[in-house]
Amino acid sequence: MIAIIDYDAGNIKSVEKAFMYLNQEVVVTRDHDTIMKADKAVLPGVGSFGDAMNKLHEYNLVDTIHEFIDSGKPFLGICLGLQLLFELSEESEGVEGLGIFKGRIKKFNMNTGYKIPQIGWNSIRITPGSRLFKGIKDESYVYFVHSYYLLAEDEKIVAARTEYADKFHSAVEKDNVFACQFHPEKSSTTGLKILENFAEI
Repeated sequence: MIAIIDYDAGNIKSVEKAFMYLNQEVVVTRDHDTIMKADKAVLPGVGSFGDAMNKLHEYNLVDTIHEFIDSGKPFLGICLGLQLLFELSEESEGVEGLGIFKGRIKKFNMNTGYKIPQIGWNSIRITPGSRLFKGIKDESYVYFVHSYYLLAEDEKIVAARTEYADKFHSAVEKDNVFACQFHPEKSSTTGLKILENFAEI
């Protein structure tokens, strides 16, 4: 069973539908025991870093997420869910993220002529050997919606890179933790393959 963590994020339904399309058993929940009993967990997200961390604290999910990750079971962050795994975001100065990984979430440079937020399809340069992108061609296109981007401190955890106004890290993976800035649930057959890869880990 895959637990989709419910903290009032915007894209929970579409993530749930994508996994159901792949014939996965899913539950949308914020209950500690239900999450811990699941085989895998997903932290989706659309919205602001600070508001999201406030909700995670309000629903007592911060410790639950750390406990789940410490259990060694596969965990996937999507969009804002990727950003929350890191320490800090320029979107919400002074707000601490989950701190699973070291790195900073930066705001796109508004003076490059690119439209911000990035909304639409863009390609990813995949790090060879990535489990999340098994069977997916390098430079495949996926769907993004974001105004802030990741620069991870440790290059070894970077599973994919993308360019848009700046060069940034569009996916990470280390041990049992995976995350992508783009929306696999909105990325057609490529996105479904990514979610399938996660479900099979």
